[in-house]
Amino acid sequence: MKDSTRPIIVATWVGIIINTLLAIVKAIGGILSGSRALIADALHSTTDIIGSVVILFAVKIANKPPDEEHPYGHGKAENIASIIVALLLIVVGIEISISSIKVFFGDIPQAPGQIAIYILIGAIVVKELLFYYKLVLGKKYNSTALISEAWHHRSDSLSSLAALIGVGLAMIGEHFQIAGLIYGDAIAGIIVSVIVIKVGYDLAKDSANVVLEQVLDQDAIQKYIETVHRVDGVIEINELLARTHGRYIIIDIKLSVDPNISVKAGHDIAHLTKSSLIEQHTEVEDVLVHINPHF
Repeated sequence: MKDSTRPIIVATWVGIIINTLLAIVKAIGGILSGSRALIADALHSTTDIIGSVVILFAVKIANKPPDEEHPYGHGKAENIASIIVALLLIVVGIEISISSIKVFFGDIPQAPGQIAIYILIGAIVVKELLFYYKLVLGKKYNSTALISEAWHHRSDSLSSLAALIGVGLAMIGEHFQIAGLIYGDAIAGIIVSVIVIKVGYDLAKDSANVVLEQVLDQDAIQKYIETVHRVDGVIEINELLARTHGRYIIIDIKLSVDPNISVKAGHDIAHLTKSSLIEQHTEVEDVLVHINPHF
């Protein structure tokens, strides 16, 4: 587990630095060009920075060894961080939506300047690169926090794309005197908000399932069942429950063995079952085995 900490922390710092630069550039560009969609996008990038800082602390906590108060480790710290990031997304999405809707009840807006186009194109390219970088790394090390951060980058990329389309429509509307298109920037802001809120909701839902200890489905635990069946002395699996605990899996299993064997023999079967699961499946961190007599 600890071998994966360094690359995750490095990836998180890369995100913090790039998002800080993007947020500054977008905010300045939004003010200079008069683009509400670009300013909204800058706010979205700011939540990326906050989210990355939260992830940074969560990864360090998640890799602390088990203690008396947390015998199963601190793995869920990453999932809690993911929920915080998701809530930030939802709040910012609502703020962007309210700000954009207000445009329709004020004076007719002016189309943003051309600088907004260049900034948004650059932001889309950078965010897509960050998305793939963190998604690949998150899957490699089974980091829910890093995967959620990757999707945060994708939502930023999509919001920049929506803003780009909106800014383009507004500029076309002003140039050709098409009244409806002049509101393209504000409409893009609303689209951005919907994207942000949807991504936040999905992240919160997935992470909440882990925190609430939703067990893996039958297809997901089939490989563990097959491993246990190969253990000498196991007659039947009465129950096998596997749950995610951050980046790793905790398994509770009930086995039936020959009722006539000694307590030590039963203990040896339990120990072999546990070691087999942990050694053959790197994601499994701990296994609790209960032995039943087979009748």
